[in-house]
Amino acid sequence: MKFYIYTLGCKVNQYESQIMHENLIQKGFIHAENSNIADIVIINSCTVTSVSDSKAVKLLHRVKRENPECVLVLTGCLSQAFPHDARFAEADIILGNRSRNKLLPSLEQFFMTKVRMIDVTEHQSGDAFEPMSVHDFNDRTRAFVKIEDGCNRFCSYCIIPYARGRVRSKPLEQLHNEIVTLAEKGFKEIVLVGINLSAYGQEFGINLADAIETTCSVDGIQRVRLGSLEPERMDMDTIKRLSVQKKLCPQFHLSLQSGCDTTLKRMNRHYTTAEYAEIVDNLRQYFDNCAITTDIMVGFVGETDEEFQQSLAFAEKIQFAKVHTFAYSRRLGTVADKWENQVDESTKTVRSKQMIALTDKTTNDFLQKQIGKTESVLFERQKNGLWEGHTMNYTPVTLCSDENLANKIVDVEITSVKDGKCSGIILL
Repeated sequence: MKFYIYTLGCKVNQYESQIMHENLIQKGFIHAENSNIADIVIINSCTVTSVSDSKAVKLLHRVKRENPECVLVLTGCLSQAFPHDARFAEADIILGNRSRNKLLPSLEQFFMTKVRMIDVTEHQSGDAFEPMSVHDFNDRTRAFVKIEDGCNRFCSYCIIPYARGRVRSKPLEQLHNEIVTLAEKGFKEIVLVGINLSAYGQEFGINLADAIETTCSVDGIQRVRLGSLEPERMDMDTIKRLSVQKKLCPQFHLSLQSGCDTTLKRMNRHYTTAEYAEIVDNLRQYFDNCAITTDIMVGFVGETDEEFQQSLAFAEKIQFAKVHTFAYSRRLGTVADKWENQVDESTKTVRSKQMIALTDKTTNDFLQKQIGKTESVLFERQKNGLWEGHTMNYTPVTLCSDENLANKIVDVEITSVKDGKCSGIILL
């Protein structure tokens, strides 16, 4: 039988989809080229915003309309948070994040009984990290490795702690074995990911630096990159430990959300802008030419014009290499959803455009500063006659070459910037 997996949302979801893919292949299922010819279609969902919910629901409808005979499986964060949502009526099997490992027996049962199934178990305090390891990462140059799950922060706008449970971490021995396997497969770059990556290891009395050191120790791995980070636990001692790991890529996606202290407090974020700026200064002190990227939310509940201007000014002060700007989205089940003073959509749109215009400029300024530098670039693909890759600090680079550069790391002199990417020439 043939299967197809749609993955929505973050890198953790991509990792977990790879786990499901490998498990199905191991049991004799065949990967389909598209969902229209698949006997089984799996949607691994995201629920970080209401837009994410809508994407998943629309995809459910489209898949069932185009392939009505398929067995349609909904799993991931959306089904975990809202398992009995009437919009999921077309799903034959609904699994939560805690029951995703029941995919194969659930499929077997459904094929025998044809009875719709919902298997979603609430997360419990003290849950252990689900044992899982990938052995490959299909069609990718870099491999994502999930080392942490869950979040204990309970930001006032966020449903994820309910969808993912409390913080739990992959033991270092399991991590080491997984990285060795991926190195043997020829992967040169590993991306460590988690729901709250900065909280890694807190239940073991260790921290993220231990996971990075373990990953960097594996022969064959030349680069180690980090997924999104919360500012928590990024203290000076940790930064110093990280700075001696030469394989660690100097790119830090340090989640901000707002550049206004008053807004951060309403969000239940546990840092101030001054503390955030200090972390950025420390990273820049210990990592040469490092890229600081972030997420910024506009239009959070009660955000005044003055608060937004403070956030705008802070973004300009930090000079981020790249920013993902998004408007606040109400989430049923969160504290902020119940508050008054919701910001209207037109105001959110205006503020989004202003923040994007500012941060597009800081991105271009960062790229311009790369001109004249020689950087190692891991090339991933050829598109429109140009090879595309990224430097250690995740600067996108394109160039023309007759050589097959796929999955090769080569030294490139950066010569120009165009359309948000750098161009360069290979140094012989």
